Amino acid sequence: MRTVGVEEELLLVDPASGEPKAMAAAVLAHAAQDDPGQGVFEKELFGQMLEYATHPQSEMAALGAEIIRCRTEAARHAGEVGCAVAALAMSPLPVSPLLNVNERYRWMAERYGITAQEQLVCGCHVHVSVGSDAEGVAVIDRLRPWLAVLGALSANSPYCQGRDTGYAAYRTLVWWRWPSAGPTELFGSAERYHRRVAEMLATGVILDEAMAYFDARLSTHCPTVEIRVADVCLRADTAVLVAALARALVETAARDWRAGRPPLDHGAFLLRLAAWQAARSGLDEDLLDPVTMRPRPAADVVRSLLEHVGDALTDYGDAAAVEAAMAGLFGKGNGAREQRLLMERTGSLRDVVTECVRRTQRC
Repeated sequence: MRTVGVEEELLLVDPASGEPKAMAAAVLAHAAQDDPGQGVFEKELFGQMLEYATHPQSEMAALGAEIIRCRTEAARHAGEVGCAVAALAMSPLPVSPLLNVNERYRWMAERYGITAQEQLVCGCHVHVSVGSDAEGVAVIDRLRPWLAVLGALSANSPYCQGRDTGYAAYRTLVWWRWPSAGPTELFGSAERYHRRVAEMLATGVILDEAMAYFDARLSTHCPTVEIRVADVCLRADTAVLVAALARALVETAARDWRAGRPPLDHGAFLLRLAAWQAARSGLDEDLLDPVTMRPRPAADVVRSLLEHVGDALTDYGDAAAVEAAMAGLFGKGNGAREQRLLMERTGSLRDVVTECVRRTQRC
């Protein structure tokens, strides 16, 4: 059974005003003092962000329990130093990001200027185990058309700097400002994948292999495919749903590869259009069908995804839970829909943030 792990980036905010607070250093210091061996929480590019990573898990129930535990611990440590955590992919309220100081982040700030300064965005990265680089690249080639659907499910960034962006997942558009970010062409082999990354490094435009910000890539530190398209999800159960679908996509792609079935050969420009549409509308309008690349209602596209990975979901024992979670997601809406409904009800982005702080630890 393939293991799966999740990395989430959380926004640190003032519990009363909802405004982002650059308190990552204080939160990390408290966590290290409270539990010196934990090693769960890490700093990110900005002081208003906190990252954690789960352990690899085989069972989705165990993964969900660990996500909730990590979020709860993050909230506890943040509360002890006077802030709170919110699973928001961008700050709805105005913010001036404060760069964390180390050599790598300083290089990025100097190299990319305003592009780096505007990257206060929080994502959810899903790691799924693979047996080799060859299998991993075959998987990456075959799951490319389906990644936009995961982006639509997780969409959780409709507001930015005090304004409605008109997007469900505006984080996607901000993230694409990195020169190495977004969909990829077919690689065809592990050798070609590594050659392409080496060619990118040789340009000097990116610093290292970790800056190959592909939508799906081979992890630089563990034997996994890392899927990087999702906003951090407002609710923990949505993060589990995305992780279950990601594992099923990897398993389905690996089976197709072993059976000799070729990947769909959509160009990266079409995949970028599909991802843009998913970022624009989330689950509220049409998405591009991953097979035909033509518009279809979001519910129908999601149903096609479930059919595509149905055997893998059944074999892993996840089918019933995924169906239930999907029904719940369409019932209450993704994070973007929840934020907009809160805004309609309260008329205050401050109230949106403070309510999202409360929802961050709930399933």
